[in-house]
Amino acid sequence: MISTLLLTVALFAQDKPTDIPKAQLPKAAECVVCSMNGAGHEEEKPAGGLMYRGKAFYFCNSKEIADFKKDPEAFIPLPLPRAMAKFDLVDLGGKVWNAEAFKDKVILVDFWATWCGPCKQVKPIVAEQAAKHRDLLVLSVSIDEKKADLDKFLAKEKFVGPVLHDTKQVWAAWRVRAIPMLFLVKNGQVIAQWTGVPDKKALASAVETALNAKPH
Repeated sequence: MISTLLLTVALFAQDKPTDIPKAQLPKAAECVVCSMNGAGHEEEKPAGGLMYRGKAFYFCNSKEIADFKKDPEAFIPLPLPRAMAKFDLVDLGGKVWNAEAFKDKVILVDFWATWCGPCKQVKPIVAEQAAKHRDLLVLSVSIDEKKADLDKFLAKEKFVGPVLHDTKQVWAAWRVRAIPMLFLVKNGQVIAQWTGVPDKKALASAVETALNAKPH
């Protein structure tokens, strides 16, 4: 009993990724990097694996293994629900959006860019939810480097809610590794998130649940 407890403590105290021997790799597994970047695919034979904090992580190629070793915490999904990361931006209409502005609201935060093809697929999906639920607010956060690119895009495209230009790298604080990435926030708590184009039914269900849930 004591030896088992010591082993468990040792595993979770481990703060450095260690290689899993090739002979111990499973026949098929999901790549943690692809999953985090929204490029999830069916399980396949892993190129390698690492143990970190008592858990096994598998990868498609050696570059992903190297990236994970540099910053393993960046690839570990954060718990849900959780307090939202720092957010302090001004929308194009001049309104300040910070923690105070998120209070008592259900907000869908959409990180996107004008050059991102999949982001354009997400736009009508979130617009549909906003049209269906008047109490849902959509914040479209552009990570474009140049304001001119955003302005040119907005001259042709309309959005259902406020558009913000992320000039403070808020996306990094929110651990956005790939776009599009959506966060469903209720009263300052992230209760759901999606990387890539979300499943319409899953998104609709999460929004409806958030709006209909009774306050504690």
